[in-house]
Amino acid sequence: MWFRNLQVFRLASGWTYTPEKLMEGLDRSVFKPCGAMDRQAQGWVPPRGNPDELLFVQAQQMMLTLGVEQKILPVSVIRQYAQERARELEERQGFKPGRKQQRDIFDAVEAELLPRAFVKRRLTYVWIDPVHGWLVVDAASTGKADEVIEQLKLTLGELPLTLFKTVQAPGTAMTSWLSVGEVPGPFSIDQDCELRVAGEAGGSVRYTRHPLDKDEVNQHINRGKVAGKLALTWNDRISFVLTEQMQIKRLAFLDVLREQAEQTVDGGGDAFEADFAIMCGELAAMLGSLSEALGGESE
Repeated sequence: MWFRNLQVFRLASGWTYTPEKLMEGLDRSVFKPCGAMDRQAQGWVPPRGNPDELLFVQAQQMMLTLGVEQKILPVSVIRQYAQERARELEERQGFKPGRKQQRDIFDAVEAELLPRAFVKRRLTYVWIDPVHGWLVVDAASTGKADEVIEQLKLTLGELPLTLFKTVQAPGTAMTSWLSVGEVPGPFSIDQDCELRVAGEAGGSVRYTRHPLDKDEVNQHINRGKVAGKLALTWNDRISFVLTEQMQIKRLAFLDVLREQAEQTVDGGGDAFEADFAIMCGELAAMLGSLSEALGGESE
């Protein structure tokens, strides 16, 4: 249940959605599997598997989960069967099928294969923190996050939401941090980073599990390279990679937090609830620290 990637948004000041109001919308958009002729289906599923719990709420923190089901039927497979059918038709009628016939064959083959296509399902988790004003999607790409946001808009009818933006751009700040060898606040620099030349044709230098020598890094910076990614640890509790697009990737909750969750479970607590409570509290504090390190949020 621990999040692994963060796409971070800010709830607008006018956010008024109570758990009850959210549930009304979620109930109207429950996930239903693909029908025989559907290529994709999506909707809300229970975050921890309880059929009647589309929204998990704990201490004002909320979690919901988007389920997406896709049928895997590559166009190349359809084309292969369609070409075989077209050859058979050519033999019967004595001339090659025209464009319309070929289109009809392709559509017929697709309709025939689609009900038998392999189905792939994935889940995307969303954390809503109305106390601190965060909405966070556990997704590695903006595409997956956009998918969730669009479904939320359809579910609620509106979504007062903005991107998380700071006074300092992450790329500028990370370059400065690498130059001086430290980060403001309770952050430490780890051993992964990417320095690149601006522009599509520019080169890049990547450090992976490698000590970041300040003099060596500054040589690259002085040649015009800027930081695109930087691995950081917050408060000796959470490690992650920050990107210039304000994405947080390779998120890892360190042993001190996992041990804390295990102790709660050993004491009779629910594992999902313990993990969720710790994750929400730590991420809210970490995002607040990150905002401060980047000069605060821009208006």
